[in-house]
Amino acid sequence: MKEKPKRYSTSLVLPKTLVLVGMMGAGKSSVGWRLARRLGIPFSDTDQEVEKAAGCSVADIFETWGEKAFRDAERRILKRLLRGSIQVVSTGDGAFFDEESRLLIKENAISLWLRADPVVLYERVIRRDTRPLLFEGDAKQILEEMVERRYPIYAKADLIVESNDDAHEATIERVIEALKSYIYD
Repeated sequence: MKEKPKRYSTSLVLPKTLVLVGMMGAGKSSVGWRLARRLGIPFSDTDQEVEKAAGCSVADIFETWGEKAFRDAERRILKRLLRGSIQVVSTGDGAFFDEESRLLIKENAISLWLRADPVVLYERVIRRDTRPLLFEGDAKQILEEMVERRYPIYAKADLIVESNDDAHEATIERVIEALKSYIYD
């Protein structure tokens, strides 16, 4: 007999969709789907949704059509997701950096920046070859420059939660506590 997945209970009820923003490697997808499962609501990843719609990978989109085409597709996906049911949405690292997408998120969702130390980010992203923005030179230097440009923009999110090198569950607990304070206080 197949065991049913665990359902966690929490007293948290989101009034609108939660959108996770932050750098590549911050844990938006891995924390996001676990958080959604715990809250008993759907989870969507904008990168995966763009890939489904385009029929190819994010890296292929960047290589073939460029970053602008990807951001346009990402924005269309984000609009669709924010019109849907309340859920947890993980965005690509540039989504909140895009002013139009950021305004869309601010008007229709709760934004939460999963902030991670640049050293932690580098250790996480260097293990994968699915990060097209890091292909164009020294990955560590590119990442440091991105952090410098993007962190002030991510700081405009409604909430900021640290994404350290501890277990996902610890980050999820910090997210839930931040959300409770934001929603109920």
